Amino acid sequence: QVQLVESGGGLVQAGGSLRLSCTASGSIFSISTMGWFRQAPGKQRELVASITSGGNRNYADSVKGRFTISGDNAKNTVYLQMNSLNSEDTAVYYCNAQVPIMNYWGKGTLVTVSS
Repeated sequence: QVQLVESGGGLVQAGGSLRLSCTASGSIFSISTMGWFRQAPGKQRELVASITSGGNRNYADSVKGRFTISGDNAKNTVYLQMNSLNSEDTAVYYCNAQVPIMNYWGKGTLVTVSS
């Protein structure tokens, strides 16, 4: 079992920045990839960014150049630095951890970008 706790969401003006954090606990040795997904009202959940245990990063085209995913192994925490936010980034952001044959999810943190 893996438990994920997100933090860092909130209200920000367009053009501003936020940093999300996700701390993992439990069977963290089995995690191969961690990532951030988001779900806007009326839309499907989509991948924002991911990072593998080897440090390989992947980004959605819509956030490339604006968002950065990073990890701190000592703190079992993954971060998502979000810059140049716009209204289309408004969503609930979910942390995800992949282990063999299973995905774990956090409860989500709301990011609201006001124009």
